[in-house]
Amino acid sequence: MSGKPETIDEYLAPLSIEKKAALETLRRAIKSAAPKAEECISYDIPAFRLDGRLLVAFAAAVRHCAFYPGAFPVKAHKDELKAYNTDKGTIRFPADSPLPATLVRKLVKTRIAEQAAKQRAAAGGTRRHR
Repeated sequence: MSGKPETIDEYLAPLSIEKKAALETLRRAIKSAAPKAEECISYDIPAFRLDGRLLVAFAAAVRHCAFYPGAFPVKAHKDELKAYNTDKGTIRFPADSPLPATLVRKLVKTRIAEQAAKQRAAAGGTRRHR
């Protein structure tokens, strides 16, 4: 493959067996939590869009894999993420110890609820009276 990946399968193809397996597990968990989400590549990494908006993304790095569910889900589930290296919107994990599917589904559902709440707020409550 030359150039940048255009699909998640193209992104996963050159990875080590361990990283590919960890990210495939993550991909399946995301799909089960967000069946209507579309797979895409965003910023050169695998991602999912829902209603045209970026939902979550994931990637492989030299020493770890990462899941990017956004800042709100990471904060909302911080107690369950204590065992992982987290940053604002990022969860890093070793390829040989993928994130549990139940936790991934929880994070994705939290992200979907967050986006739905933002859409409702934008649709209904943006006008102010003077």
